Amino acid sequence: QLQASGGGLVQAGGSLRLSCSVSLSRFGMYNMAWFRQAPGKERAFVAAISKSGGSTDYADSAKGRFTISRDNAENTVYLQMNNLKPEDTADYYCAAYLGSLRIFRPASMLYWGQETLVTVSS
Repeated sequence: QLQASGGGLVQAGGSLRLSCSVSLSRFGMYNMAWFRQAPGKERAFVAAISKSGGSTDYADSAKGRFTISRDNAENTVYLQMNNLKPEDTADYYCAAYLGSLRIFRPASMLYWGQETLVTVSS
């Protein structure tokens, strides 16, 4: 129901744009989020966007470099990542959830997409 894409190999300082195509009915009901999981680490919140797209929130590591957006007509959420760093290397996941925007716990997500791997070389 959630299909993430856009990962790849990029040099430090480069950019990538991740996409998450969502086939849930009433896509506009859901807040959407991106998480990432590096090898040996727990899954961590990256960014979230409200169901209307009017509000966003970011992890400190993403602020100023990443931008989350959504197109409710296309049932798609994006994560534009600029000035990538080697520490951004991880599997990236999109997720859908209800309720307050500021819910950053993986356990609170209702739906998950499969991972898309981002590798940033130094």
